[in-house]
Amino acid sequence: MARTEKIQGYEPKINDAKTKAIGELKENFGSSEDFIFADYRGLTVEQITTLRRQMRAKEASFKVVKNNYALVAFNELNAPDLSAYLTGPTAIAIAPKDSNEIAKLMYDFAKETPALNIKGGLIGQSLYDAKQVEAFSKLPGRLELISMLMSVMNGPARNLAAALNDIPSRLVRTVKAIADKKAESAA
Repeated sequence: MARTEKIQGYEPKINDAKTKAIGELKENFGSSEDFIFADYRGLTVEQITTLRRQMRAKEASFKVVKNNYALVAFNELNAPDLSAYLTGPTAIAIAPKDSNEIAKLMYDFAKETPALNIKGGLIGQSLYDAKQVEAFSKLPGRLELISMLMSVMNGPARNLAAALNDIPSRLVRTVKAIADKKAESAA
């Protein structure tokens, strides 16, 4: 009997532990659109704990995953093919917001700890290789962009306020100059 034929009354067993693990990953991945994949081989437990602590401060997480489970979870979430990034020991930075800040944090950490090797990322629905993730990490973050926008928006108002304050002071200087000139001609 060939393997492809169905055996009457036989149903393949689905491992509940695997299904549960994939479900948990899917739940974690569903909370974000941005992911950065890294090879953590060579990092000590203390270094991984430090990196996780830094990420938690920025409301992100760093999870060591089983590649097959992660592939299944991403496929169920209709993500692009991530098999190139899910090879070897893999940890995923899950960034619900300000993913470029997380990328920057990871690259800064990798400078201090060369064992962390960034493989690439999934930002939105776009796949980024390691160089693109590095370039992405150098872009200004959301808060920096808002700050820059507010500065640009405040510029004209600041100039208008300065111009309006300048009118009375010019008037006062002009009146004083006329008064000084009259006092001079009278003397």
